[in-house]
Amino acid sequence: MEYLVAIHLPDDYDPSKEDSQLMSDISALNEEMIAKGVRNFVGGLQPPARAKTIRADRNGGTMVTDGPFIEAKEHVGGFWVLECESLEEAVEWGKKATVACRAPVEVRAFNAVPPERLKARAEAR
Repeated sequence: MEYLVAIHLPDDYDPSKEDSQLMSDISALNEEMIAKGVRNFVGGLQPPARAKTIRADRNGGTMVTDGPFIEAKEHVGGFWVLECESLEEAVEWGKKATVACRAPVEVRAFNAVPPERLKARAEAR
């Protein structure tokens, strides 16, 4: 099953203040994930101020605004998508991620897609 491991950063987070040890720890974690065959995807995100929020309007159109969807004290700064046998395994990776990133981490399973739906999607293409 796939799991999201999301890094939560404070809104005043300044990536220019990251030290070389932090980057080394994150790189080591990525290498370990690759070696164990669990990492499907990893990505860091731009600051929330660079986000665009898109909402549907009543007339069937859309409206685009600058900034994040909600005001919050923290934001998702980056994430991994991992293939793990269980939530417990994903949580163990989350523990390693919170130490490497020096930030809170959320672990959440993706909804499983039934094989017949995957087949139907593939056939529709």
